Amino acid sequence: MSESVSERPETIEALRQCFLQAGFTADGCLELLGAGAYAALARSESVPALRATADGGPLATLIRLFLLQRPVTAEAATAAGLPVAAAVADGWLAADGDRGRARVDIRPYANDNAGESGSSDAWIVSDLGCAVGGAGGIGSGHATDQGVPRGELVLGVGGASTTLANITVRQPVRRVLDLGTGSGVQALHAARHAGRVVATDVNPRALHFTRLSAGLSGLADRVETREGSLFEPVAPDERFDLVVSNPPFVISPAGRFTYRDGGLAGDELCRRLVAGVGARLEPGGWCQLLANWQHVRGEDWRERVSGWLAGTGCDAWIVQREAQDVYQYAELWLRDGGDHLGDRDAYEARYAEWLDAFEAAKVEAVGFGWITLRRAPEGAAPVVVAEEWPHPVEQPLGPAIASWFDRQDFLRTHDDAALLAARYVLADEVVQEQVGLPGTEDPQHVILRQNRGMRRATKVDTVGAGFVGACEGTLTAGEILDAIAHLIEEDPVVLRDRTPAQIRLLVEQGFLEPVA
Repeated sequence: MSESVSERPETIEALRQCFLQAGFTADGCLELLGAGAYAALARSESVPALRATADGGPLATLIRLFLLQRPVTAEAATAAGLPVAAAVADGWLAADGDRGRARVDIRPYANDNAGESGSSDAWIVSDLGCAVGGAGGIGSGHATDQGVPRGELVLGVGGASTTLANITVRQPVRRVLDLGTGSGVQALHAARHAGRVVATDVNPRALHFTRLSAGLSGLADRVETREGSLFEPVAPDERFDLVVSNPPFVISPAGRFTYRDGGLAGDELCRRLVAGVGARLEPGGWCQLLANWQHVRGEDWRERVSGWLAGTGCDAWIVQREAQDVYQYAELWLRDGGDHLGDRDAYEARYAEWLDAFEAAKVEAVGFGWITLRRAPEGAAPVVVAEEWPHPVEQPLGPAIASWFDRQDFLRTHDDAALLAARYVLADEVVQEQVGLPGTEDPQHVILRQNRGMRRATKVDTVGAGFVGACEGTLTAGEILDAIAHLIEEDPVVLRDRTPAQIRLLVEQGFLEPVA
């Protein structure tokens, strides 16, 4: 069990130096394994990596030991630079005859926000079987066979944690709260650009793993752990510049697994998090989280989730990335829990339990997405936008999210007259597509398409296309429209009157950027 892994700094630092010396880093593993074998690990397929590490060597030994959970000889472990005696004494390794095996998963992790530390190398410690492929692939010899209850498992890096890391706005800040830290992925990211990170979790095992991950990554002095649910570990007067959370958002009829089930009815946990975070943010502070929300019969999901923001004093951008009907949703998480591998009658009974709970709450589907909040400027009416966007985006998206909020600040302080008096430039990598029948002189549609950020597309008329093409930051919007009116022989007053709504949309969606 993880609690038997000591947090003794001397051993942790010796392991860290061993990993750096052997190249047991994200880049080093990618170079040795190759892109194909490295990607296969994320699909819980270890055969390509085993073949790539068959010839031995320090890095191959560490990959087999900590990533693939294969025993290695004491001779190979010593040759790899591992402090074998200390690692066994402190519980990182277990002796098995003349071989040693790992007692925890250790996954090299590329933290691109090097910050003041000057290094992007990090390591995530999690329960055996949970670093590659998540908890669904846990089998013989893994954490549950060491007496760890399935509900208390601590997972490593998954798709959700990577998504949250990519959408987070990265700015130098003083204090960050990582709510529901798990193995500490978000805390490690935040520690690269924050003076202090407070990492919380209801699971004390998760906090232990977070401290191990922070220690191996050389960030122990920046990460503080606290036990408790939601905002319980936070003092009433504590404020943060950034709150991040990959909470246990799964909507399930019974809280079986701490790492995924919130234990509250429906989407109540996510609602409480959103409703309560505004009071914990510094002026201009951010909160970014992943969430599930219910699509209730007779309600618009946008209104439901937007309602969580009432009274928070926060601007919000809510993006639904996917929605599943109740059958798909139940099947997804039953498989995640391994129920499909057990007794068929028990599986069907659990399936029916999910459907009964959804029917009682009049839930027809469940949405998944991102919620970004920012403490609104003093005295400003908060802007709350909820939209569906299931299309591919450019990652990391954090800079694009920060720009979206900047543009909201501009739009709320500019009426139609001020919009026309402002100057704009076309955003980077926006292209124009013309759609029409072959041989016709004029296109039926003109489409503007982004190749950056959200990668949106929007339809404009010929006036809109001409206006966007002329936005080079020198002329005001009104001056451009007057020139277009002269060219097409239209009343400039009429053109000025009908265009601000389109300018507002193009700015909000990021096709045009205001010039300061």
